[in-house]
Amino acid sequence: MGPGYSAEVDRVGEGEWNLLIQQFRDCSLNQSWAFGAVMSGERCLSRLVLKHGEAIAAAAQVRIKTIPFAEAGIAYVSWGPMWMRADREADPEDFRQAIRALRNEYVCGRGLNLRLFPLAFEDDPLALGAMLSEEGYLPAREEAGNRTMLMDLTAEVPVLLAGLEKDWRYCLRRAEKSGLEIIEGSGEELFDVFDELYKELIARKGFAPSDFTALRSMQKRLPEELKTKIYVCRAGGEVCAGLVVSMMGDSGLESFAATNELGRKNNSSYLLLWRSVCDMKERGVKVYNLNGISPEQNPGTYHFKRGLAGRNGRDLHYLGKFDAAPGFFSHKVLRFADLLRKWKLELEARLARARAGKARAQGSERAKAGGDENSGGGNAGGGPG
Repeated sequence: MGPGYSAEVDRVGEGEWNLLIQQFRDCSLNQSWAFGAVMSGERCLSRLVLKHGEAIAAAAQVRIKTIPFAEAGIAYVSWGPMWMRADREADPEDFRQAIRALRNEYVCGRGLNLRLFPLAFEDDPLALGAMLSEEGYLPAREEAGNRTMLMDLTAEVPVLLAGLEKDWRYCLRRAEKSGLEIIEGSGEELFDVFDELYKELIARKGFAPSDFTALRSMQKRLPEELKTKIYVCRAGGEVCAGLVVSMMGDSGLESFAATNELGRKNNSSYLLLWRSVCDMKERGVKVYNLNGISPEQNPGTYHFKRGLAGRNGRDLHYLGKFDAAPGFFSHKVLRFADLLRKWKLELEARLARARAGKARAQGSERAKAGGDENSGGGNAGGGPG
């Protein structure tokens, strides 16, 4: 370790950790105690706190998973370490010492494969990627950096509004004049409402379902100041769109979003996104992470998010994931685990698309049958839909 730096491992409790992560501008839901407990279980977690003298300089929550039938395991740091203190300018040396301490503890000390996914992007001006290489980390080859859209929120609201793409601003104005009602909060009842909307979306689109149930479990454990916020839009009392957003540190993150047929007609999703932008401004959030884009696989969502970010947005990739392994064999085991996970995700996606296609075909057959029955002048059970 560098002069004055020291590391403490597994010495903080849940309440202390919840307060500790709020000292960092780069904290996120992924580094919350609730996230780790729900996604991996209490027994599979470890937490490292880096100090410089007596002051906390960095911290990381580590999820540990052993690989069946192999004397190996993976220590995974998701969107960490946190090293950008809220009360001072960021010091890259804190990052260097944090990744060194993590490697010392989990690779050298425990013999685990360490995978790091820092909250950093390809346009990083601090050369964190080079620093990772210098500290013995290699890019995870099967883990190409995902692409996302970041919206800069440091400008005033009128400037952000003027920065929207023309079509996006037009749809927002139409939604604002449609008499739509927005309900927002962090309670269980709004999770119930959004859950139904989200299930309808993944069935219609054929998406592999994300674990919204896990987020609900996290919400119950998160302290009030860290809870995710749910927005639900209604038209004439009927739910038409929903949005779930996490706001921690300097960043807001779109966690889930869903819109039904009514919502697509009345542009309610535009209204919800803009409301979330205004709320983030009030809370002092500086960057809105729109959480993933893929112009090739999902061009509609890409254009929607790009329209919101407009002149205030950056379309870029995450810096990516990095590995440190105790030896050649362990590194190969990690690569094999990557392939298994990739195959599993691809299989889930294919099954989801197949189910959605089957549901659409059945719906089309029911609609045709209903139309045939109604064409005879009777009403045998009503029309389609």
